[in-house]
Amino acid sequence: MAVITTIEDLHRLYKRRAPKMFYDYCESGSWTEQTFTENKTDFQKIHLRQRVAVDMSNRTTESTMIGEKVSMPVALAPVGLTGMQHADGEILAARAAEKFGVPFTLSTMSICSIEDVAEHTTKPFWFQLYVMKDEDFVSRIIQRAKDAGCSALVLTLDLQLLGQRHKDLKNGLSAPPKLTPAVIADLATKWRWGMGMLGTKRRFFGNIVGHAKGVSDASALGAWTAEQFDPQLDWSKIEKLRDMWGGKLILKGINDPEDAVMASKIGADAITVSNHGGRQLDGAMSSIRMLPSIMDAVGDEIEVHLDSGIRSGQDVLKALALGAKGTMIGRSFVYGLGAMGEKGVTTALEVIRKELDMTMALCGERDVKALGKHNLLMPQGFGDPTVVL
Repeated sequence: MAVITTIEDLHRLYKRRAPKMFYDYCESGSWTEQTFTENKTDFQKIHLRQRVAVDMSNRTTESTMIGEKVSMPVALAPVGLTGMQHADGEILAARAAEKFGVPFTLSTMSICSIEDVAEHTTKPFWFQLYVMKDEDFVSRIIQRAKDAGCSALVLTLDLQLLGQRHKDLKNGLSAPPKLTPAVIADLATKWRWGMGMLGTKRRFFGNIVGHAKGVSDASALGAWTAEQFDPQLDWSKIEKLRDMWGGKLILKGINDPEDAVMASKIGADAITVSNHGGRQLDGAMSSIRMLPSIMDAVGDEIEVHLDSGIRSGQDVLKALALGAKGTMIGRSFVYGLGAMGEKGVTTALEVIRKELDMTMALCGERDVKALGKHNLLMPQGFGDPTVVL
């Protein structure tokens, strides 16, 4: 049994166990993948201030995100097709998050439905909404999230059009996968995955099939989704969705100070600084590079979270030290899920918390809420989006 000490260890194991189609779906960005790459490498440009001869005992990583107590300020991000990375993936990830004391966010494009996850968990989770042209579907899925007791709506703003991800097109990405000769040859080497899938009934987009008009089976799903993302989503529609939901609202996909100010004005509870993991606008700045200017623009007016590129507890610490009150991880938990199911998600969270805790101590801090710019050594111009380093 491999000894897992880093997220990269889980990544390697995941790559061996997941079908190529779904591995590529997770581990890719749009177009040239510049933003996908820089999301990770820009974290490495920030250095840490080492402090000594300070009391490092009685440390805590506990905090809050949108008023909810968390064991560390890390939520599981919404990831589409999670139930194709491992059978019943969303249920397993939600259970792991609940036991660990961090939020889980269910994607609109999940395999397990809202009701599936609610049935198999005991605490409220967050629900992420893609705004579709079908207004009846949107209103009904919001009501379903309310009925399931979801404690926050995460409204994704950066997917009005689907960014082109070359690997997905070349692989013929679908759920479940179409059994072409290439797919069959790949699946023949992924017996763990196959056995899991044979043992579950959840193989389609559970929030859509049987709920959207005219989508009663998987064959009708592709055409429906391809034309449903709403290119007309604007701030007035966001306000209507806010009122329709009536609960805590997180706006995800903010990567510019002007948009952050607008999000604050319409009364959202939090924003997530994100470029969709480098999967939408290739050439956009990394989330961590945009965070300082966004914090300058909104200050304490709205709670700020960050995702895209986090692969370690040190990355989490750097985001918090730059002003974020929370973070989201997507690929990091998917690696664990695809590698080892629920146990793998728990392992990913344990790796990140240990790195966060130890790094915090070596920076001379005992409370994660005390982190600040004083813990960092920044490259000149790093926080200025007009400066290319």
